[in-house]
Amino acid sequence: MTAGEIREAVLDILSDIAPDEDMTDLKEDVAFREQLELDSMDFLDIVMELRKRYRVQVPEQDYPQLASMKSTVTYLEPLMKDLST
Repeated sequence: MTAGEIREAVLDILSDIAPDEDMTDLKEDVAFREQLELDSMDFLDIVMELRKRYRVQVPEQDYPQLASMKSTVTYLEPLMKDLST
């Protein structure tokens, strides 16, 4: 997957978890929790969806890497590079 495809995949997961949130103005380098109404359970749902949909394992110590869209895409790029959409 390309960085753009990963971004779209993350947006899709976020839209499922927070369907009432507007994702159109999501800033790349601002934490999701500062922009969206996400709690810690929502964040765990993101991690679980990544595992379920793409078989990507994110160790708990790496959770801070998924704070913003930019850091999430950067973290996931090497893990998802061989996946096709």
